Amino acid sequence: MFKLAAITDEISQDFALALDVCKEYGGEGAEIRSVWDTRVQALTDQQVKDMQRLLDERGMRVCCIASPFFKCDLGDAQQYREHLDILRRCIEISHAFGARIVRGFTFWRKGPLEPVWSRIVDGFGEPVKILREMDAVLGIENEHSCYLGTGGEVARLLVELKDPHVGAVWDPANQVFAHAEPPYPNGYEAVRERMVHFHIKDAAWNQAEGKSHCTPIGEGDIDFRGQIRALLDDG
Repeated sequence: MFKLAAITDEISQDFALALDVCKEYGGEGAEIRSVWDTRVQALTDQQVKDMQRLLDERGMRVCCIASPFFKCDLGDAQQYREHLDILRRCIEISHAFGARIVRGFTFWRKGPLEPVWSRIVDGFGEPVKILREMDAVLGIENEHSCYLGTGGEVARLLVELKDPHVGAVWDPANQVFAHAEPPYPNGYEAVRERMVHFHIKDAAWNQAEGKSHCTPIGEGDIDFRGQIRALLDDG
């Protein structure tokens, strides 16, 4: 059963404060993206130990490392190598926290998907080897600023990769920003069998402005009553 957590830097860069606020609202875990103005992949071993102490004092744990992996340009060899190093370091940090999931993406979107599809698939060849060797799970988040912005697109990639070390981080609001088919049930049904993590926020499409914006939960375009019910029904 999934447990409630928060991406801590959306509360504060002060890790202790972020954990206290999260716990006040019933959170049991923390997702790590940046702490003390340091990006997760740049955290030192001592910082990780200090964070673990703060987690232990509150009876909380890390659920996911919210890395920026593959938020980079497709085809840029230098960036590619740098991001493989980011993946390796984030896996090391995930192991230190006793977590297994590292979040990742699918390269900055610079045009239509189909002409670059095979290159995206090929780009995950080396990361999959790293995941196998280091025993970690890469959760690919559907992200509208990257090539794969919908649940269906992420699911298509997972079918091609055919590897249990790669799953989906399902974010229905990001599918609203992609201005595609409805997040629920369409996007969720596509990824539900391979979903390893779930992000909850809401968003609405503004027809006049031609773009989306975030809203409080329940005030956007996502059928969250249906989505949450489906999560409960699916265990």
